Amino acid sequence: FRPVKSSTIGEHPMHTEYIAVHRHTIEQLLAHNAEAIAVGTTSVRTLESLYYMGLKVLANPNISEDELHVNQWEPYEVESSKLKVESSKALQALFDWMIKRELTVLHSSTQIIIAPGYDYHIVKMLITNFHQPQSTLLLLVSAFVSGDWRKLYDYALSHDFRFLSYGDSSLLIP
Repeated sequence: FRPVKSSTIGEHPMHTEYIAVHRHTIEQLLAHNAEAIAVGTTSVRTLESLYYMGLKVLANPNISEDELHVNQWEPYEVESSKLKVESSKALQALFDWMIKRELTVLHSSTQIIIAPGYDYHIVKMLITNFHQPQSTLLLLVSAFVSGDWRKLYDYALSHDFRFLSYGDSSLLIP
């Protein structure tokens, strides 16, 4: 993960992550009201990207798997258009699209950047470790806790929590 080095987040180019999601996973999400506890930031980006992929299927039922890619700022453009679709409806559209194409695994990619102001659709709780300052991962955490990440990190620092990939983790419930 590249640190954010630009003066504004809008200038930061987000990397692409390739994802593979089994149809059964989407079925399980639907069985749980399209809500999930994500373990790790890659899971968050994948789960939240599924929502936007579902929106694309709703807008174009003949869309190809390659066209499901979620661009970096796409969620913010959708949110600003006031297009509000229930998470379960978006996931159901994606699930039905996969059945129609006889896909058991969805292979796609995402560049989604989750930063303060992002409206979470599927992830309701998050298990993650403590991330590097000036990282997109910390932006994701900040968005999840409505900008209140400093209180969490101050607590972790004052109690000698270990940071980064092999450090301590936390369960975040907004």
